[in-house]
Amino acid sequence: LFCLSTQEVTATSRHYVDRLFDPDPQKVLQGVIDMKNAVIGNNKQKANLIVLGAVPRLLYLLQQSCSSLELRTECAIVLGSLAMGTENNIKSLVDCHIIPALFQGLLCLDLIFIEACLRCLRTVFISPVTPVSAHYYYYCNIKSTQEYITQIFSHCCKVIIEFPSLIFRPQSTKRFYLITVRMQALKCFSVLAYENTQVSLTLVNVLVDGEVLSQVFVKMMQRDQPIEMQLTAAKCLTYMCRAGAIRTDDSCIVLKTLPCLVRMCSKDHLLEERVEGAETLAYLMEPDVELQRIASTTDHLVTMLADYFKYPSSVSAITDIKRLDHDLKHAHELRQAAFKLYASLGSNDEDIRKKVISVYPLW
Repeated sequence: LFCLSTQEVTATSRHYVDRLFDPDPQKVLQGVIDMKNAVIGNNKQKANLIVLGAVPRLLYLLQQSCSSLELRTECAIVLGSLAMGTENNIKSLVDCHIIPALFQGLLCLDLIFIEACLRCLRTVFISPVTPVSAHYYYYCNIKSTQEYITQIFSHCCKVIIEFPSLIFRPQSTKRFYLITVRMQALKCFSVLAYENTQVSLTLVNVLVDGEVLSQVFVKMMQRDQPIEMQLTAAKCLTYMCRAGAIRTDDSCIVLKTLPCLVRMCSKDHLLEERVEGAETLAYLMEPDVELQRIASTTDHLVTMLADYFKYPSSVSAITDIKRLDHDLKHAHELRQAAFKLYASLGSNDEDIRKKVISVYPLW
C-alpha cells in the first residue's frame, strides 16, 4: 500500500514502535503518549509507523483488559490520528481489523475511552475507502451486539435530554450546542430504526425521566423546534411504526407524526425539506389504508402536491439565477417525491384516486 523505501523508515519511528513492546507498562504508556505527539500533523511519520507494524500492537494493547484505561484511551487516540492521514492509512487500519476492536471498546464503562473509540470510528467510517457495508452489516446483525449498540445510543440520548432546563433558555450559550448534539442523536436513531424491528422494539421501551422515548420525539416535532429536528423526529417515529414497534393507530402517529410530515410538504419549507417530508410520509402510510384516508383530507395535501411540478418557475428564471439553478437541481427530486406520495395515497382507496386525478390539470 505504501511506496516507501527502507531508508525512509527512520530510526526514530522504529524507536517509537519498539517502546510499545517494553515489559514495563509505564514505559509503554509513555511511549504511546510520545507517539501521539509525534504523529500530529505529520503524515510521513504516520506512514512510517504503520509500515513498521505499530497498528497491530496498538490494537492489541487497546483490547487487553489488563491494560490500564489510560493506556487503552491513548492507543485509541493514536489510532484516530493515524486514521486522519492518507487513504492508504485507512486501508491499512481496516485491514488490521480496527473496526471490530473499536466496537468492542464501546462496551467499556469509561466515557473518555468510549469517546476516543467513537472519534476513531467516525474518522474511519466517513472515509470513502472504508467498506462500511460489510463491517456494519456484520456487527449490526448480531443480536447481542445490536442490542449493545442500541443501548449505548439510547443512554447517550437520555443524558442529552436530561440536561437542566437552564440550557433551553434562549440566552444560554449552550443552546446551539445542545441542538446540534440532539440532532446527531436523532439521526443515529433514525438510521438504527429503519427497517429494523429489533432496534425499534428496544427504542420504544426506552424511558427518559419516566417518559417513553416516542413522546420525547413528539415534543421534538413541535412547531417551535428547528425544522430539521421536527422532520428527523418524524422520521424516527415513522421508521419505528413501519418496523412494527408502534401501532399505526397510535396517537403519536395519527395526531402528531402524520400532520408534521404533511406540514413539511407545504410551500413554507425549503425544497429539500419538502422532498424529504413527502417521501417519508409516503413510506409511513404505504401499507395502511386508514392513514392514507386521513392524509388525503389533511391540509389539502392532494392539491398541495400539485405545486411540486411547478419548478423551476418562470419567475425564478427571470429574476434570480441562483434560485433557478437551485430549482433545477431539485425539480426532478420534487416530481419523484410527489409521484411516490400520490402512489401511496391512492394505492387502496378509489375515492382518493379520483381526488388525485382531479388535480392532474394543475400539474
